[in-house]
Amino acid sequence: MKSASNPAKTRPEPSRRFSVAPMMDWTDRHCRYFLRLLSAHTLLYTEMVTTGALLNGDHERFLRHDDTEHPLALQLGGSTPTDLAACARMAEQAGYDEVNLNVGCPSDRVQNNMIGACLMGHPALVADCVKAMRDAVSIPVTVKHRIGINGRDSYEQLCDFVGQVRDAGCGSFTVHARIAILEGLSPKENRDIPPLRYDVAAQLKADFADLEIVLNGGIKTMEECRAHLQTFDGVMLGREAYHNPYLLATVDQDLFGSTAPVISRAEALVALRPYIAAHIAAGGAMHHITRHILGLGSGFPGARKFRQLLSVDIHKAADPLALLDQAGVLLEGR
Repeated sequence: MKSASNPAKTRPEPSRRFSVAPMMDWTDRHCRYFLRLLSAHTLLYTEMVTTGALLNGDHERFLRHDDTEHPLALQLGGSTPTDLAACARMAEQAGYDEVNLNVGCPSDRVQNNMIGACLMGHPALVADCVKAMRDAVSIPVTVKHRIGINGRDSYEQLCDFVGQVRDAGCGSFTVHARIAILEGLSPKENRDIPPLRYDVAAQLKADFADLEIVLNGGIKTMEECRAHLQTFDGVMLGREAYHNPYLLATVDQDLFGSTAPVISRAEALVALRPYIAAHIAAGGAMHHITRHILGLGSGFPGARKFRQLLSVDIHKAADPLALLDQAGVLLEGR
């Protein structure tokens, strides 16, 4: 595990050419360990962690990660500059390569605490938050945001937001190319119903050419990634990377010029097995990890059985590692 004796500031700034989005309940440390087996260069993000959780809770649990997860960014939720600065310092000491501020989550719960997309209506506050974090740490501070919120969704208002945050020292913005509807839509609906506006994000890149602009929202294939990289500095995949994780197996070769052989599904499961065994030996349950790998079972004969073994049968297995090996047989040659 990373510790304060090995701070992240000794690391180069991570590449954001391809990243997996922070996703609540999904991109935990087990998921990230698995995804790293598929791609060495993908930038991985934690789930959003609130400043309150870090400052008042078990911060070591929230910050825990395996050294193999790098390059790795911590996403924070909050809006009090001093709290965010304190949490950014924790992230740097814990060894993270980047701190990202969430200005995109539309849920009612975070709105009530001035977290997430509602902050797009308060660009000066976001700028203050970014400046406080940048003053506190030497690792990069980035922002993930929407192209607007209901009631503040004009392009001029988007430029005002980005301009103020840029002036506070932020040089990298991940743009989810949808507005967020803060009343009347659930977080799930906010990921689908507001239309994707890649054209707005592209105009933002054209007007802020000096900034790093990473595109997020609706991207599903390597072909789409390559096409968007003609316009943007990076692409971020969310749900597609989780539900179809084997997509990451060719990222290093396709987008980073790696000449390493592409890992097979079977090889990835073999590589994951010692990690699972160690987790079980420490008192953990296998499904804490294997719930994140169900997407390996798609698109081939036996895929449904693979998913059933690791999502249903797992809960009644006397020997979970034997069940894992049984599932692994279904991946042989794939």
